[in-house]
Amino acid sequence: MLAGTGSDVGKSILATALCRIFVQDGYHPAPFKAQNMALNSFATPEGLEIGRAQAVQAEAAGIPCHTDMNPLLLKPQSDHTSQVVLNGVPIGNRDAYDYFRKEGREELRREVCAAFDRLNRQYNPIVMEGAGSISEINLRESDLVNMPMARHADADVILVGDIDRGGVFASVYGSIGLQTPEDRKRIKGIIINKFRGDLRLFEEGRRMLEDLCGVPVLGVVPYYHGIHIEEEDSVDLAMKSFTAEQGRVNVAVVLLRHLSNFTDFDVLERDPRVHLFYTNNIDDLQKSDIIILPGSKSTLSDLYELRRNGVAQAIIRAHREGTTVLGICGGFQMMGTEVCDPLHIEGEVERLPGLGLLPVTTTITAEKTTRQVTFQFEGHDCQGYEIHQGVSTAQTAIVETDRCMGTYIHGILDNAPIIDHLLAPFAEKLKEDDQTFDYHAFKDQQYDLLADHVRQYLNMDLFYQILQGND
Repeated sequence: MLAGTGSDVGKSILATALCRIFVQDGYHPAPFKAQNMALNSFATPEGLEIGRAQAVQAEAAGIPCHTDMNPLLLKPQSDHTSQVVLNGVPIGNRDAYDYFRKEGREELRREVCAAFDRLNRQYNPIVMEGAGSISEINLRESDLVNMPMARHADADVILVGDIDRGGVFASVYGSIGLQTPEDRKRIKGIIINKFRGDLRLFEEGRRMLEDLCGVPVLGVVPYYHGIHIEEEDSVDLAMKSFTAEQGRVNVAVVLLRHLSNFTDFDVLERDPRVHLFYTNNIDDLQKSDIIILPGSKSTLSDLYELRRNGVAQAIIRAHREGTTVLGICGGFQMMGTEVCDPLHIEGEVERLPGLGLLPVTTTITAEKTTRQVTFQFEGHDCQGYEIHQGVSTAQTAIVETDRCMGTYIHGILDNAPIIDHLLAPFAEKLKEDDQTFDYHAFKDQQYDLLADHVRQYLNMDLFYQILQGND
């Protein structure tokens, strides 16, 4: 288990790296995170929902993703409530206070432990990931994902600390010191992550940590550059701002308040023919060649905000003046004539007019659609996945009119024929030697680069000794 001194210390990326390293070394690994909290999710081959990070880790391990890899997923609905997804199926919304109380936790514990046991019978090793900090002692009795899960799995625990945020000595030493004697014995190593600068400057610090904690430092891993792995949570997307570029197609993703599945656009960020940026600035939208309305966790709320702040009118005006508009999932719903919520699934508003760019209407439903899909586009086999609440009147995978395209399919832009189709009207802007971008080959290469980077800075001999019980 990779456990953390806090959130965002790099556990997910390190787990991804280890999944690929174990494959390279001849093992058959699988990722596991008992409980995840994220807006970005993925549909398994069975049409069930898991956290995006575990889907990425499974891809790095070269295996299909499965709900047993992330049996419990929390998808935030607001500052205080989350949708609870158990074994890939939504079981309702929960208030944070109610969720973290003890009542009902044992039933969830049985479910996540059973998922681990099933996975453990098929794969070796299991690369487990904790959540947040392992030293939240006020939540110890209700914890499902950190040390109690490590005890159930009889897992060796590697503690990950983030040196970039400062205070790494206190956070590592304190995280170990706050464990019970039983759990403290499980912590077999320390990884210092996100180092900047000359590694030789931390040699003394490394020895001091080992003396203080009685646990070996397995590695000090620097920040990596030029390696691109899909992120589970959005960074500051607004930092990817507008700058019109010659010889590239300028693509604006509308920066929604409840934007979800932003990984839909990773391929466009890497495509050398495209300049991608995120904005809700009206002037920037007017200068774009393509505008994308992304997925939303709250379609009606975001649609209302687009109408209130003038972005909806700016999109309609830009389309009228020649801009292509693509809507994905919630963005597709917004592009229709209206969105209705008669059961008040999303809130009090029962109906809002859409942008009127596509001849579809949508009704928000209690039942959630999650599935992987294959479809034909211009003679090519394409793949993607759907995760949405709502039914639209259109019955085709893609609805297209003049310079407008809408779809429920996440990952649609991972298919090269779709990208080529979108960029075709702007051929005069592109250089003659620009080629179609092979995103699948690119991703596979990135997993290898990540594994090489992490392997370079970890003591893998000692790591394997620990896993084999020879520490």
